[in-house]
Amino acid sequence: MAGRFVKMLLIGPVAILAFILFVFIGGEIVLHLWNWLMPSLFGWHELTFWQALGLLALCRVLFGGFGWHRARGFRFGGGMGGRFSRMSPEERDRFRQTVRDHCRQAVRDHLGGEPPTPKPEQP
Repeated sequence: MAGRFVKMLLIGPVAILAFILFVFIGGEIVLHLWNWLMPSLFGWHELTFWQALGLLALCRVLFGGFGWHRARGFRFGGGMGGRFSRMSPEERDRFRQTVRDHCRQAVRDHLGGEPPTPKPEQP
């Protein structure tokens, strides 16, 4: 238990310094990229370091979140991939046909006509 406490006492200040360094480097990168590109491309004003840091934080909030949750996307390695691998060949074929029918219907509804017929698969 004491060893873990000592590790935390040593890692804590290093982690704080690393975070401060990361924030400083991120702000400098945004500052230099903005001041290099935006005034010459669009005629916008140059930024100060604090404005660049605020822009970095704003982009993190708008586009990156706070890292508290994972992005919910389609991952074959996770849920669907496991279910698909546990299906029998007949169930897989039935699932594929259902997806094809659904997609064809969506195209029909969107375009108002019949989708192009797919070419037969070459073995």
